[in-house]
Amino acid sequence: MSSKSKIEWTDATWNPVRGCTKVSPGCKHCYAETFAERFRGVPDHPYEHGFDLRLVPHKLAEPMKWRKSKMIFVNSMSDLFHPDVPDSFIVAVAKTMASADWHTYQVLTKRAERLRALLATKLKFVAKKKHIWWGVSVENKKHGIPRNEMLRKSSAAVKFLSVEPLLEDLGKIKLKGIDWVIVGGESGPGARPLEESWVVSLRDQCAKASVPFFFKQWGGVQKKRHGRLLDEKTYDEMPTHRPAQYALDENVRKDLIRETSAYAQEEWEHKSITLTSNVS
Repeated sequence: MSSKSKIEWTDATWNPVRGCTKVSPGCKHCYAETFAERFRGVPDHPYEHGFDLRLVPHKLAEPMKWRKSKMIFVNSMSDLFHPDVPDSFIVAVAKTMASADWHTYQVLTKRAERLRALLATKLKFVAKKKHIWWGVSVENKKHGIPRNEMLRKSSAAVKFLSVEPLLEDLGKIKLKGIDWVIVGGESGPGARPLEESWVVSLRDQCAKASVPFFFKQWGGVQKKRHGRLLDEKTYDEMPTHRPAQYALDENVRKDLIRETSAYAQEEWEHKSITLTSNVS
């Protein structure tokens, strides 16, 4: 979607899937839905269909077009593991990530059970690749902690938690096997409050477990006003990654773009790509 991103913990976003449906309290004030629905009905806009779940096959080759190495948030406007996204399309996305390995990919989901199952089967070929980071959302104990357990038990080489929006004190969480923790408060109209003690608890647990800790924001209706300092310090810790600065071979890169684009057109463009409608 964008070769540049304002999200603090990534460089770019890539959305081969658009739209989603709500599954837990963390989805209540979904920024992606709010953004997408503004453009419902606008002809030829990427979100002409609002937040309806859609495959976007012509985006499959996009990371290959970015020659310089980037940190890429995969599906910032969707969830790759939504139950209505076909396994075969998820595999196609994974093949792009495997091929364009000069980038680092951050894949975030609330569907941890499907993530774990596919990493053990159809996505086994990418599970151990360290340039692909697999994460789950953790907003509360009821929904987030089980996701953490699913992720920890998965075969992913690099695992991370996005604890945003943090809606309650999580207490002691299991961090063994977790490589990164992002924490943040909810922002925008109706933003639910974030208590400092909840954040401090997670920061201290990460420090004790030697897990990189990234504090994204306090949030609130005016998030810029509240900033992202915690105890007068900015926390920008991340897992160690050293991808190549550029694609290693320009001819190989161009071949990948051609092959992936041809596959997308042949296998997906002629099919119906609207999967789930958010309009009642």
